[in-house]
Amino acid sequence: MADNNFDGIKIRNLYKIFGPEAQVHVEAVKKGRTKTELNERFGHVLGLKDINLDMPSGNIQVIMGLSGSGKSTLIRHINRLIDPTAGEVLVNGVDVVKMNESELREFRRHQTAMVFQKFALLPHRCVLDNTLFGLDVQGVSRSHSIDVAMRWIERVGLKGFEEKYPNQLSGGMQQRVGLARALANDAPVLLMDEAYSALDPLIRTDMQTVLLDIQKEIKKTIVFITHDLDEALRLGDKIAILRDGEVIQQGTSQDIVLRPADDYIANFVREVNRGRVIHVDAVMQPVSAGQPVNGATVLAGSSIEDAIKIIAREDHKDLVVIDPAGVPLGTVDLKRLASAAVSLH
Repeated sequence: MADNNFDGIKIRNLYKIFGPEAQVHVEAVKKGRTKTELNERFGHVLGLKDINLDMPSGNIQVIMGLSGSGKSTLIRHINRLIDPTAGEVLVNGVDVVKMNESELREFRRHQTAMVFQKFALLPHRCVLDNTLFGLDVQGVSRSHSIDVAMRWIERVGLKGFEEKYPNQLSGGMQQRVGLARALANDAPVLLMDEAYSALDPLIRTDMQTVLLDIQKEIKKTIVFITHDLDEALRLGDKIAILRDGEVIQQGTSQDIVLRPADDYIANFVREVNRGRVIHVDAVMQPVSAGQPVNGATVLAGSSIEDAIKIIAREDHKDLVVIDPAGVPLGTVDLKRLASAAVSLH
Protein backbone atom coordinates (compact mmCIF):
# COMPACT_ATOMS: atom_id res chain seq x y z
CA MET A 1 0.00 0.00 0.00
CA ALA A 2 1.00 3.64 -0.32
CA ASP A 3 3.50 5.06 2.13
CA ASN A 4 2.25 8.49 3.22
CA ASN A 5 5.77 9.45 4.26
CA PHE A 6 7.28 8.70 0.85
CA ASP A 7 8.59 11.92 -0.71
CA GLY A 8 8.38 10.92 -4.37
CA ILE A 9 11.13 11.34 -6.98
CA LYS A 10 12.99 14.55 -7.84
CA ILE A 11 15.42 14.73 -10.76
CA ARG A 12 17.75 17.71 -10.80
CA ASN A 13 20.04 18.97 -13.60
CA LEU A 14 20.52 15.45 -14.97
CA TYR A 15 22.94 14.94 -17.88
CA LYS A 16 23.97 11.72 -19.59
CA ILE A 17 26.70 11.68 -22.22
CA PHE A 18 27.72 8.33 -23.70
CA GLY A 19 31.40 8.04 -24.57
CA PRO A 20 34.85 7.47 -23.02
CA GLU A 21 35.40 11.11 -22.02
CA ALA A 22 31.83 12.06 -21.11
CA GLN A 23 32.77 14.19 -18.11
CA VAL A 24 35.00 16.42 -20.25
CA HIS A 25 32.04 17.55 -22.38
CA VAL A 26 29.45 18.35 -19.68
CA GLU A 27 30.35 22.03 -19.35
CA ALA A 28 30.41 22.51 -23.11
CA VAL A 29 26.94 20.97 -23.40
CA LYS A 30 25.71 23.24 -20.61
CA LYS A 31 27.04 26.21 -22.60
CA GLY A 32 25.25 25.16 -25.77
CA ARG A 33 27.22 22.46 -27.56
CA THR A 34 24.61 20.60 -29.61
CA LYS A 35 23.89 16.90 -29.80
CA THR A 36 24.95 16.90 -33.46
CA GLU A 37 28.24 18.68 -32.79
CA LEU A 38 29.03 16.42 -29.84
CA ASN A 39 28.52 13.36 -32.01
CA GLU A 40 30.15 14.50 -35.24
CA ARG A 41 33.19 16.30 -33.78
CA PHE A 42 33.84 14.33 -30.61
CA GLY A 43 32.22 10.93 -31.14
CA HIS A 44 30.06 11.20 -28.02
CA VAL A 45 26.27 10.83 -27.77
CA LEU A 46 24.10 13.19 -25.74
CA GLY A 47 21.53 10.98 -24.05
CA LEU A 48 19.95 13.43 -21.58
CA LYS A 49 20.31 17.18 -21.22
CA ASP A 50 19.42 19.13 -18.07
CA ILE A 51 16.44 17.01 -16.99
CA ASN A 52 14.46 18.51 -14.11
CA LEU A 53 11.33 16.64 -13.02
CA ASP A 54 9.25 16.36 -9.85
CA MET A 55 7.30 13.10 -9.60
CA PRO A 56 4.91 13.39 -6.64
CA SER A 57 4.29 10.40 -4.39
CA GLY A 58 1.26 8.31 -5.31
CA ASN A 59 1.01 9.57 -8.92
CA ILE A 60 1.58 8.07 -12.35
CA GLN A 61 4.31 10.04 -14.12
CA VAL A 62 4.40 9.26 -17.83
CA ILE A 63 7.59 9.90 -19.79
CA MET A 64 6.89 9.84 -23.51
CA GLY A 65 8.70 10.49 -26.73
CA LEU A 66 9.67 8.87 -29.99
CA SER A 67 12.44 6.30 -30.36
CA GLY A 68 15.79 7.85 -29.42
CA SER A 69 14.26 10.63 -27.32
CA GLY A 70 15.97 9.41 -24.12
CA LYS A 71 12.93 8.13 -22.22
CA SER A 72 14.29 4.62 -21.49
CA THR A 73 17.68 6.12 -20.60
CA LEU A 74 15.92 8.39 -18.11
CA ILE A 75 13.95 5.68 -16.32
CA ARG A 76 17.12 3.60 -15.91
CA HIS A 77 18.69 6.44 -13.94
CA ILE A 78 16.04 6.13 -11.24
CA ASN A 79 17.30 2.70 -10.13
CA ARG A 80 20.79 3.51 -11.44
CA LEU A 81 20.99 0.84 -14.06
CA ILE A 82 22.68 3.74 -15.85
CA ASP A 83 25.01 6.14 -14.05
CA PRO A 84 24.53 9.84 -14.87
CA THR A 85 27.32 12.06 -16.12
CA ALA A 86 26.06 14.87 -13.86
CA GLY A 87 23.04 15.64 -11.71
CA GLU A 88 20.93 14.25 -8.89
CA VAL A 89 18.25 11.57 -8.69
CA LEU A 90 16.47 11.96 -5.36
CA VAL A 91 14.16 9.11 -4.34
CA ASN A 92 12.42 9.78 -1.04
CA GLY A 93 14.98 12.52 -0.40
CA VAL A 94 18.03 10.29 -0.91
CA ASP A 95 20.38 10.81 -3.89
CA VAL A 96 20.63 7.46 -5.67
CA VAL A 97 23.73 8.73 -7.50
CA LYS A 98 25.70 8.87 -4.24
CA MET A 99 24.79 5.38 -3.01
CA ASN A 100 27.58 2.83 -2.58
CA GLU A 101 27.22 -0.70 -3.93
CA SER A 102 25.64 -2.10 -0.77
CA GLU A 103 23.17 0.79 -0.42
CA LEU A 104 22.22 0.54 -4.08
CA ARG A 105 21.56 -3.19 -3.78
CA GLU A 106 19.22 -2.64 -0.83
CA PHE A 107 17.55 0.27 -2.61
CA ARG A 108 16.82 -1.87 -5.67
CA ARG A 109 15.47 -4.72 -3.56
CA HIS A 110 13.14 -2.69 -1.36
CA GLN A 111 12.46 0.71 -2.91
CA THR A 112 11.87 -0.04 -6.59
CA ALA A 113 10.30 -2.69 -8.79
CA MET A 114 10.40 -2.83 -12.58
CA VAL A 115 8.07 -4.11 -15.30
CA PHE A 116 9.76 -4.71 -18.65
CA GLN A 117 8.46 -4.58 -22.23
CA LYS A 118 9.65 -8.14 -22.95
CA PHE A 119 8.11 -9.52 -19.73
CA ALA A 120 11.48 -10.89 -18.46
CA LEU A 121 9.88 -13.93 -16.83
CA LEU A 122 12.02 -16.89 -15.79
CA PRO A 123 11.00 -19.73 -18.13
CA HIS A 124 11.72 -22.52 -15.62
CA ARG A 125 9.49 -20.95 -12.95
CA CYS A 126 5.70 -21.22 -12.90
CA VAL A 127 3.46 -18.17 -12.50
CA LEU A 128 3.51 -18.45 -8.70
CA ASP A 129 7.29 -18.80 -8.48
CA ASN A 130 7.85 -15.94 -10.93
CA THR A 131 5.54 -13.71 -8.89
CA LEU A 132 7.31 -14.38 -5.59
CA PHE A 133 10.83 -14.23 -7.06
CA GLY A 134 11.58 -10.80 -5.60
CA LEU A 135 10.41 -11.93 -2.17
CA ASP A 136 12.71 -14.95 -2.45
CA VAL A 137 15.62 -12.62 -3.13
CA GLN A 138 14.67 -10.56 -0.08
CA GLY A 139 14.69 -13.68 2.11
CA VAL A 140 10.98 -13.57 2.96
CA SER A 141 9.58 -16.85 4.31
CA ARG A 142 8.05 -19.17 1.74
CA SER A 143 4.62 -19.28 3.39
CA HIS A 144 4.34 -15.48 3.53
CA SER A 145 5.66 -15.15 -0.03
CA ILE A 146 3.00 -17.53 -1.31
CA ASP A 147 0.24 -15.61 0.48
CA VAL A 148 1.41 -12.30 -1.00
CA ALA A 149 1.95 -13.74 -4.48
CA MET A 150 -1.44 -15.44 -4.61
CA ARG A 151 -3.16 -12.20 -3.61
CA TRP A 152 -1.56 -10.35 -6.52
CA ILE A 153 -2.04 -13.20 -8.97
CA GLU A 154 -5.75 -13.02 -8.23
CA ARG A 155 -5.75 -9.21 -8.38
CA VAL A 156 -4.29 -9.15 -11.91
CA GLY A 157 -6.81 -11.76 -13.08
CA LEU A 158 -4.66 -14.90 -13.19
CA LYS A 159 -6.24 -17.02 -10.46
CA GLY A 160 -6.16 -20.64 -11.58
CA PHE A 161 -3.00 -20.12 -13.67
CA GLU A 162 -0.50 -20.11 -10.81
CA GLU A 163 1.01 -23.49 -11.80
CA LYS A 164 1.35 -22.62 -15.50
CA TYR A 165 4.70 -21.76 -17.09
CA PRO A 166 5.42 -18.67 -19.23
CA ASN A 167 5.41 -20.63 -22.50
CA GLN A 168 1.83 -21.70 -21.72
CA LEU A 169 0.61 -18.09 -21.46
CA SER A 170 -0.34 -15.40 -23.97
CA GLY A 171 1.62 -12.15 -24.12
CA GLY A 172 -1.04 -10.31 -22.14
CA MET A 173 -1.05 -12.99 -19.45
CA GLN A 174 2.75 -12.93 -19.23
CA GLN A 175 2.65 -9.16 -18.70
CA ARG A 176 0.10 -9.67 -15.92
CA VAL A 177 2.63 -11.96 -14.25
CA GLY A 178 5.28 -9.27 -14.64
CA LEU A 179 2.96 -6.73 -13.01
CA ALA A 180 2.04 -9.12 -10.18
CA ARG A 181 5.74 -9.81 -9.53
CA ALA A 182 6.49 -6.09 -9.30
CA LEU A 183 3.52 -5.43 -7.01
CA ALA A 184 4.37 -8.37 -4.74
CA ASN A 185 7.60 -6.58 -3.74
CA ASP A 186 5.49 -3.75 -2.27
CA ALA A 187 8.15 -1.20 -3.26
CA PRO A 188 7.01 2.45 -3.20
CA VAL A 189 8.35 3.06 -6.75
CA LEU A 190 7.13 1.09 -9.76
CA LEU A 191 9.12 1.57 -12.98
CA MET A 192 7.35 0.49 -16.20
CA ASP A 193 9.49 0.72 -19.34
CA GLU A 194 7.27 0.41 -22.44
CA ALA A 195 5.46 -2.25 -20.40
CA TYR A 196 2.50 -2.60 -22.77
CA SER A 197 4.12 -1.77 -26.11
CA ALA A 198 4.47 -5.40 -27.20
CA LEU A 199 0.79 -6.16 -26.62
CA ASP A 200 -2.09 -6.16 -29.11
CA PRO A 201 -4.27 -3.00 -28.90
CA LEU A 202 -7.24 -4.60 -27.10
CA ILE A 203 -5.02 -6.39 -24.59
CA ARG A 204 -3.06 -3.19 -24.13
CA THR A 205 -6.21 -1.24 -23.27
CA ASP A 206 -7.24 -3.99 -20.86
CA MET A 207 -3.86 -3.83 -19.10
CA GLN A 208 -4.12 -0.05 -18.81
CA THR A 209 -7.47 -0.53 -17.06
CA VAL A 210 -5.95 -3.12 -14.71
CA LEU A 211 -3.15 -0.70 -13.79
CA LEU A 212 -5.53 2.23 -13.20
CA ASP A 213 -7.85 0.11 -11.04
CA ILE A 214 -4.98 -1.20 -8.93
CA GLN A 215 -3.41 2.27 -8.61
CA LYS A 216 -6.62 3.56 -7.00
CA GLU A 217 -5.94 1.15 -4.15
CA ILE A 218 -2.15 1.13 -3.81
CA LYS A 219 -1.19 4.71 -4.77
CA LYS A 220 2.37 3.83 -5.77
CA THR A 221 4.75 6.31 -7.38
CA ILE A 222 4.71 4.94 -10.93
CA VAL A 223 7.03 6.03 -13.73
CA PHE A 224 5.58 4.80 -17.02
CA ILE A 225 7.49 5.01 -20.30
CA THR A 226 5.60 5.02 -23.60
CA HIS A 227 5.82 6.30 -27.17
CA ASP A 228 2.01 6.25 -27.49
CA LEU A 229 0.23 9.55 -26.79
CA ASP A 230 -3.20 7.99 -26.21
CA GLU A 231 -1.67 5.71 -23.57
CA ALA A 232 0.15 8.66 -21.99
CA LEU A 233 -3.02 10.75 -21.82
CA ARG A 234 -5.05 7.91 -20.35
CA LEU A 235 -2.57 6.88 -17.66
CA GLY A 236 -0.61 9.97 -16.70
CA ASP A 237 -1.37 12.21 -13.73
CA LYS A 238 1.63 14.10 -15.07
CA ILE A 239 3.25 13.78 -18.51
CA ALA A 240 6.73 14.78 -19.64
CA ILE A 241 7.50 14.75 -23.38
CA LEU A 242 11.12 14.25 -24.42
CA ARG A 243 12.87 15.03 -27.70
CA ASP A 244 16.60 14.48 -28.29
CA GLY A 245 17.23 14.01 -24.58
CA GLU A 246 15.46 17.20 -23.45
CA VAL A 247 12.10 17.77 -21.77
CA ILE A 248 10.04 19.79 -24.25
CA GLN A 249 6.91 20.04 -22.10
CA GLN A 250 5.63 18.69 -18.82
CA GLY A 251 2.22 18.98 -17.18
CA THR A 252 -1.17 17.29 -16.95
CA SER A 253 -2.98 15.79 -19.93
CA GLN A 254 -5.04 19.00 -20.03
CA ASP A 255 -1.89 21.13 -20.22
CA ILE A 256 -0.45 19.06 -23.04
CA VAL A 257 -3.60 19.00 -25.19
CA LEU A 258 -4.90 22.50 -24.50
CA ARG A 259 -1.60 24.38 -24.35
CA PRO A 260 1.07 22.62 -26.46
CA ALA A 261 4.46 24.23 -25.85
CA ASP A 262 5.54 24.29 -29.51
CA ASP A 263 4.75 22.96 -32.99
CA TYR A 264 6.36 19.61 -32.14
CA ILE A 265 3.87 19.02 -29.31
CA ALA A 266 1.01 20.50 -31.34
CA ASN A 267 1.66 17.92 -34.07
CA PHE A 268 1.66 15.17 -31.43
CA VAL A 269 -1.78 16.13 -30.10
CA ARG A 270 -3.44 17.07 -33.38
CA GLU A 271 -5.13 13.70 -33.89
CA VAL A 272 -6.12 13.18 -30.24
CA ASN A 273 -9.77 12.46 -29.50
CA ARG A 274 -10.33 15.67 -27.54
CA GLY A 275 -13.77 14.60 -26.38
CA ARG A 276 -12.25 11.78 -24.34
CA VAL A 277 -9.27 13.74 -23.02
CA ILE A 278 -10.45 17.26 -22.17
CA HIS A 279 -12.28 17.71 -18.87
CA VAL A 280 -15.48 19.73 -18.60
CA ASP A 281 -13.95 22.00 -15.97
CA ALA A 282 -11.32 23.07 -18.51
CA VAL A 283 -14.02 24.65 -20.72
CA MET A 284 -16.78 25.61 -18.27
CA GLN A 285 -17.95 29.13 -17.45
CA PRO A 286 -17.09 29.58 -13.75
CA VAL A 287 -19.85 30.66 -11.35
CA SER A 288 -19.46 32.88 -8.32
CA ALA A 289 -19.76 31.39 -4.85
CA GLY A 290 -23.42 31.35 -3.85
CA GLN A 291 -24.66 32.07 -7.39
CA PRO A 292 -27.85 30.03 -7.97
CA VAL A 293 -27.58 27.45 -10.75
CA ASN A 294 -30.04 24.82 -11.90
CA GLY A 295 -29.96 21.88 -14.25
CA ALA A 296 -28.43 18.47 -14.70
CA THR A 297 -25.00 18.03 -13.17
CA VAL A 298 -21.67 16.62 -14.25
CA LEU A 299 -18.72 15.91 -11.96
CA ALA A 300 -15.55 17.96 -12.45
CA GLY A 301 -12.93 15.79 -14.13
CA SER A 302 -15.50 14.15 -16.40
CA SER A 303 -14.70 14.16 -20.10
CA ILE A 304 -16.44 16.30 -22.68
CA GLU A 305 -17.71 13.08 -24.25
CA ASP A 306 -19.39 12.05 -20.96
CA ALA A 307 -20.92 15.50 -20.57
CA ILE A 308 -22.43 15.41 -24.08
CA LYS A 309 -23.98 12.02 -23.27
CA ILE A 310 -25.59 13.50 -20.14
CA ILE A 311 -27.01 16.44 -22.10
CA ALA A 312 -28.46 14.05 -24.69
CA ARG A 313 -29.92 11.77 -22.03
CA GLU A 314 -31.30 14.47 -19.72
CA ASP A 315 -32.53 16.71 -22.56
CA HIS A 316 -30.96 19.83 -21.00
CA LYS A 317 -29.36 22.74 -22.83
CA ASP A 318 -26.56 23.06 -20.32
CA LEU A 319 -24.94 21.34 -17.35
CA VAL A 320 -23.76 22.40 -13.93
CA VAL A 321 -20.21 21.28 -13.20
CA ILE A 322 -19.92 20.24 -9.53
CA ASP A 323 -17.09 19.15 -7.25
CA PRO A 324 -17.23 15.81 -5.33
CA ALA A 325 -19.05 17.58 -2.47
CA GLY A 326 -21.77 18.76 -4.87
CA VAL A 327 -20.68 22.41 -4.88
CA PRO A 328 -21.32 24.13 -8.24
CA LEU A 329 -18.13 25.24 -9.98
CA GLY A 330 -19.43 26.38 -13.35
CA THR A 331 -21.77 25.78 -16.26
CA VAL A 332 -21.26 24.46 -19.75
CA ASP A 333 -23.58 24.17 -22.75
CA LEU A 334 -23.63 21.87 -25.76
CA LYS A 335 -22.18 24.47 -28.14
CA ARG A 336 -19.16 25.04 -25.87
CA LEU A 337 -18.66 21.29 -25.43
CA ALA A 338 -18.89 20.55 -29.14
CA SER A 339 -16.50 23.38 -30.01
CA ALA A 340 -13.92 22.12 -27.51
CA ALA A 341 -14.23 18.55 -28.74
CA VAL A 342 -13.35 19.63 -32.27
CA SER A 343 -10.57 22.11 -31.53
CA LEU A 344 -9.59 24.81 -29.10
CA HIS A 345 -7.03 26.47 -31.39
